[in-house]
Amino acid sequence: MRLDKYICSCGSISRRDVKKLIKQGLVTVNGTVCKKADEQIAEDSVVAVGRESLVYRKYVYFMLNKPSGYVSAVYDKKYPVVTELVGEAYAHFEVFPVGRLDIDTEGLLMLTNDGVFTHEMTSPRKNVYKRYFAVLDKPMEEHDIAEFAKGMEFKDFIAKSAKLEITDNPREVYIEIAEGKFHQVKRMCERVGKTVIYLKRVAVGGVFLDAGLSPGEFREMTEDELCILGYKSENIR
Repeated sequence: MRLDKYICSCGSISRRDVKKLIKQGLVTVNGTVCKKADEQIAEDSVVAVGRESLVYRKYVYFMLNKPSGYVSAVYDKKYPVVTELVGEAYAHFEVFPVGRLDIDTEGLLMLTNDGVFTHEMTSPRKNVYKRYFAVLDKPMEEHDIAEFAKGMEFKDFIAKSAKLEITDNPREVYIEIAEGKFHQVKRMCERVGKTVIYLKRVAVGGVFLDAGLSPGEFREMTEDELCILGYKSENIR
Protein backbone atom coordinates (compact mmCIF):
# COMPACT_ATOMS: atom_id res chain seq x y z
CA MET A 1 0.00 0.00 0.00
CA ARG A 2 1.20 3.54 -0.76
CA LEU A 3 2.30 5.53 2.27
CA ASP A 4 0.03 8.49 1.50
CA LYS A 5 -3.01 6.23 1.13
CA TYR A 6 -2.18 4.48 4.40
CA ILE A 7 -2.06 7.80 6.30
CA CYS A 8 -5.30 9.01 4.72
CA SER A 9 -6.95 5.79 5.88
CA CYS A 10 -5.97 6.51 9.47
CA GLY A 11 -7.87 9.74 9.90
CA SER A 12 -9.37 12.78 8.22
CA ILE A 13 -6.28 14.22 6.51
CA SER A 14 -6.60 14.91 2.79
CA ARG A 15 -4.06 13.32 0.46
CA ARG A 16 -2.81 16.80 -0.46
CA ASP A 17 -1.98 17.62 3.17
CA VAL A 18 -0.50 14.16 3.71
CA LYS A 19 1.98 14.74 0.90
CA LYS A 20 3.03 18.02 2.50
CA LEU A 21 3.67 16.28 5.83
CA ILE A 22 5.73 13.60 4.10
CA LYS A 23 7.83 16.15 2.19
CA GLN A 24 8.47 18.02 5.46
CA GLY A 25 10.00 14.86 6.95
CA LEU A 26 7.33 14.55 9.63
CA VAL A 27 6.38 10.96 8.77
CA THR A 28 8.21 7.87 9.97
CA VAL A 29 7.72 4.23 8.99
CA ASN A 30 8.96 1.70 11.53
CA GLY A 31 11.03 4.46 13.12
CA THR A 32 12.64 5.74 9.90
CA VAL A 33 11.78 9.05 8.23
CA CYS A 34 10.20 8.50 4.81
CA LYS A 35 9.85 11.32 2.27
CA LYS A 36 8.26 9.38 -0.58
CA ALA A 37 4.47 9.54 -0.78
CA ASP A 38 4.38 6.54 -3.11
CA GLU A 39 6.54 4.37 -0.85
CA GLN A 40 4.97 0.90 -0.59
CA ILE A 41 4.43 -0.22 3.00
CA ALA A 42 2.71 -3.14 4.74
CA GLU A 43 -0.61 -2.67 6.55
CA ASP A 44 1.05 -3.74 9.82
CA SER A 45 3.78 -1.07 9.55
CA VAL A 46 4.24 1.34 12.45
CA VAL A 47 3.57 4.76 10.95
CA ALA A 48 3.73 8.02 12.86
CA VAL A 49 3.17 11.69 12.06
CA GLY A 50 5.39 13.60 14.42
CA ARG A 51 4.99 11.84 17.74
CA GLU A 52 1.52 10.49 17.01
CA SER A 53 1.28 6.85 15.98
CA LEU A 54 -1.44 6.06 13.47
CA VAL A 55 -3.91 3.20 13.31
CA TYR A 56 -4.85 1.92 9.85
CA ARG A 57 -8.54 1.59 8.97
CA LYS A 58 -9.84 -0.37 6.05
CA TYR A 59 -13.52 0.49 6.54
CA VAL A 60 -15.38 3.62 7.62
CA TYR A 61 -19.00 4.12 8.69
CA PHE A 62 -20.69 7.51 8.49
CA MET A 63 -24.00 8.85 9.74
CA LEU A 64 -25.38 11.49 7.37
CA ASN A 65 -28.37 13.75 7.84
CA LYS A 66 -29.48 13.57 4.22
CA PRO A 67 -31.04 16.77 2.92
CA SER A 68 -33.82 16.90 0.37
CA GLY A 69 -32.68 17.17 -3.24
CA TYR A 70 -29.90 14.57 -3.08
CA VAL A 71 -29.99 11.13 -4.69
CA SER A 72 -28.88 8.11 -2.65
CA ALA A 73 -26.21 7.05 -5.13
CA VAL A 74 -22.56 7.59 -5.99
CA TYR A 75 -23.36 9.05 -9.42
CA ASP A 76 -26.32 10.63 -11.15
CA LYS A 77 -26.51 12.54 -14.43
CA LYS A 78 -29.19 14.97 -13.26
CA TYR A 79 -29.09 15.41 -9.49
CA PRO A 80 -26.40 15.82 -6.80
CA VAL A 81 -25.56 12.61 -4.94
CA VAL A 82 -25.13 12.01 -1.22
CA THR A 83 -21.47 11.00 -1.55
CA GLU A 84 -20.69 14.57 -2.63
CA LEU A 85 -21.45 15.62 0.95
CA VAL A 86 -18.45 13.66 2.25
CA GLY A 87 -15.43 15.94 2.42
CA GLU A 88 -12.18 15.64 0.47
CA ALA A 89 -10.43 14.16 3.49
CA TYR A 90 -12.60 11.05 3.24
CA ALA A 91 -12.94 10.84 -0.55
CA HIS A 92 -10.28 8.12 -0.87
CA PHE A 93 -12.50 5.68 1.07
CA GLU A 94 -14.96 5.69 -1.86
CA VAL A 95 -18.03 5.29 0.33
CA PHE A 96 -21.51 4.44 -0.92
CA PRO A 97 -24.97 4.74 0.67
CA VAL A 98 -26.36 1.92 2.80
CA GLY A 99 -29.74 1.47 1.17
CA ARG A 100 -31.52 4.54 -0.11
CA LEU A 101 -33.80 7.42 0.68
CA ASP A 102 -36.02 9.09 -1.92
CA ILE A 103 -34.68 12.35 -3.31
CA ASP A 104 -37.22 14.39 -1.31
CA THR A 105 -36.81 12.38 1.90
CA GLU A 106 -34.53 13.68 4.64
CA GLY A 107 -32.81 12.10 7.61
CA LEU A 108 -30.58 9.24 8.62
CA LEU A 109 -28.58 7.64 5.84
CA MET A 110 -25.48 5.59 6.55
CA LEU A 111 -22.48 5.65 4.23
CA THR A 112 -19.68 3.08 4.18
CA ASN A 113 -17.18 1.21 2.00
CA ASP A 114 -18.00 -2.08 3.74
CA GLY A 115 -20.14 -4.28 1.50
CA VAL A 116 -20.85 -6.85 4.22
CA PHE A 117 -22.21 -4.14 6.52
CA THR A 118 -24.44 -2.86 3.73
CA HIS A 119 -25.87 -6.34 3.16
CA GLU A 120 -26.50 -6.83 6.88
CA MET A 121 -28.40 -3.55 7.09
CA THR A 122 -30.44 -3.82 3.88
CA SER A 123 -31.28 -7.49 3.39
CA PRO A 124 -35.03 -8.06 4.04
CA ARG A 125 -34.11 -11.31 5.78
CA LYS A 126 -32.27 -9.34 8.48
CA ASN A 127 -35.41 -7.44 9.53
CA VAL A 128 -33.54 -4.23 10.35
CA TYR A 129 -36.34 -1.78 11.05
CA LYS A 130 -36.27 1.79 9.76
CA ARG A 131 -38.19 4.45 11.64
CA TYR A 132 -39.68 7.44 9.86
CA PHE A 133 -41.42 10.65 10.86
CA ALA A 134 -44.14 11.64 8.40
CA VAL A 135 -46.43 14.62 7.99
CA LEU A 136 -49.66 13.80 6.15
CA ASP A 137 -52.34 15.72 4.29
CA LYS A 138 -55.05 14.09 6.41
CA PRO A 139 -55.08 12.65 9.92
CA MET A 140 -54.42 8.99 10.60
CA GLU A 141 -57.13 7.12 12.50
CA GLU A 142 -56.91 4.32 15.05
CA HIS A 143 -58.09 1.66 12.59
CA ASP A 144 -55.13 2.54 10.31
CA ILE A 145 -52.78 1.07 12.93
CA ALA A 146 -54.23 -2.38 12.29
CA GLU A 147 -53.89 -1.92 8.51
CA PHE A 148 -50.19 -1.27 8.87
CA ALA A 149 -49.73 -4.09 11.36
CA LYS A 150 -51.16 -6.79 9.12
CA GLY A 151 -48.88 -5.85 6.20
CA MET A 152 -49.85 -4.79 2.70
CA GLU A 153 -49.63 -6.49 -0.67
CA PHE A 154 -48.57 -4.47 -3.70
CA LYS A 155 -48.01 -5.55 -7.29
CA ASP A 156 -44.21 -5.66 -6.92
CA PHE A 157 -43.79 -6.75 -3.28
CA ILE A 158 -45.53 -7.68 -0.06
CA ALA A 159 -44.84 -5.29 2.81
CA LYS A 160 -44.27 -6.98 6.13
CA SER A 161 -46.04 -5.94 9.29
CA ALA A 162 -45.30 -2.28 10.03
CA LYS A 163 -45.76 -0.19 13.14
CA LEU A 164 -47.79 3.02 12.99
CA GLU A 165 -47.65 5.46 15.91
CA ILE A 166 -50.05 8.40 15.87
CA THR A 167 -48.87 11.48 17.76
CA ASP A 168 -51.02 14.10 19.52
CA ASN A 169 -51.35 15.66 16.09
CA PRO A 170 -52.87 12.83 13.99
CA ARG A 171 -51.37 14.31 10.82
CA GLU A 172 -47.92 13.64 12.27
CA VAL A 173 -46.96 9.99 12.69
CA TYR A 174 -44.04 7.62 13.15
CA ILE A 175 -43.82 4.54 10.95
CA GLU A 176 -41.45 1.58 11.29
CA ILE A 177 -40.86 -0.74 8.33
CA ALA A 178 -38.41 -3.56 7.63
CA GLU A 179 -37.98 -3.60 3.87
CA GLY A 180 -37.37 -0.06 2.67
CA LYS A 181 -38.75 -0.63 -0.85
CA PHE A 182 -39.11 2.20 -3.37
CA HIS A 183 -41.59 4.79 -2.03
CA GLN A 184 -42.76 2.19 0.51
CA VAL A 185 -43.85 4.53 3.31
CA LYS A 186 -45.62 6.81 0.85
CA ARG A 187 -47.37 3.88 -0.83
CA MET A 188 -48.50 2.39 2.47
CA CYS A 189 -49.94 5.73 3.54
CA GLU A 190 -51.70 6.08 0.19
CA ARG A 191 -53.24 2.65 0.73
CA VAL A 192 -55.11 4.05 3.74
CA GLY A 193 -56.05 7.26 1.94
CA LYS A 194 -53.33 9.64 3.10
CA THR A 195 -50.63 11.49 1.21
CA VAL A 196 -47.17 12.09 2.69
CA ILE A 197 -46.13 15.72 2.38
CA TYR A 198 -42.93 15.46 4.45
CA LEU A 199 -40.82 12.42 5.30
CA LYS A 200 -37.72 12.02 7.44
CA ARG A 201 -35.94 8.85 8.57
CA VAL A 202 -35.06 9.19 12.23
CA ALA A 203 -33.60 5.78 13.11
CA VAL A 204 -32.26 2.52 11.72
CA GLY A 205 -32.17 -0.64 13.84
CA GLY A 206 -32.11 1.22 17.15
CA VAL A 207 -29.57 3.87 16.09
CA PHE A 208 -31.12 7.34 16.02
CA LEU A 209 -30.12 10.30 13.91
CA ASP A 210 -27.77 12.60 15.82
CA ALA A 211 -29.80 15.71 16.68
CA GLY A 212 -26.62 17.76 16.37
CA LEU A 213 -26.31 17.07 12.64
CA SER A 214 -27.85 19.69 10.40
CA PRO A 215 -29.07 18.62 6.94
CA GLY A 216 -26.02 17.83 4.82
CA GLU A 217 -23.73 17.21 7.80
CA PHE A 218 -22.18 13.85 8.69
CA ARG A 219 -19.97 12.22 11.29
CA GLU A 220 -18.33 8.87 11.85
CA MET A 221 -20.49 6.32 13.62
CA THR A 222 -19.37 5.20 17.05
CA GLU A 223 -18.42 1.70 18.11
CA ASP A 224 -21.50 1.65 20.36
CA GLU A 225 -23.77 2.46 17.41
CA LEU A 226 -22.28 -0.35 15.33
CA CYS A 227 -22.77 -2.71 18.26
CA ILE A 228 -26.41 -1.64 18.60
CA LEU A 229 -26.82 -2.64 14.96
CA GLY A 230 -25.30 -6.00 15.83
CA TYR A 231 -22.27 -5.50 13.62
CA LYS A 232 -18.65 -6.19 14.48
CA SER A 233 -16.26 -4.36 12.17
CA GLU A 234 -12.64 -5.42 11.82
CA ASN A 235 -11.84 -1.78 12.54
CA ILE A 236 -13.09 -2.15 16.11
CA ARG A 237 -10.20 -3.08 18.33
